[in-house]
Amino acid sequence: VGGGITPPSILTKRDPVYSEEARKAQYQGTVVLEAIVRKDGSVEILRVVRSLGFGLDENAVKALKEWTFRPGMRNGVPVDVALNIEINFNLR
Repeated sequence: VGGGITPPSILTKRDPVYSEEARKAQYQGTVVLEAIVRKDGSVEILRVVRSLGFGLDENAVKALKEWTFRPGMRNGVPVDVALNIEINFNLR
């Protein structure tokens, strides 16, 4: 993002499922995923940048695949934008 490109924004978001293993261990943290928000608002996940384990990485990927975005724009035209997306896991 930059160079005249406005960042994508989230339209719909699904919260990730907390794995039973992580819940029992009372494990919390943030999974960081490298992704591309496509011109159509879909998301392509490239890799896990910061892992938590305990099944939380996989659950973060599953949740993010269901998110939709308003795409990034350059001069009023939708463009693909690469970015890191943080998925937080906090016991409430």
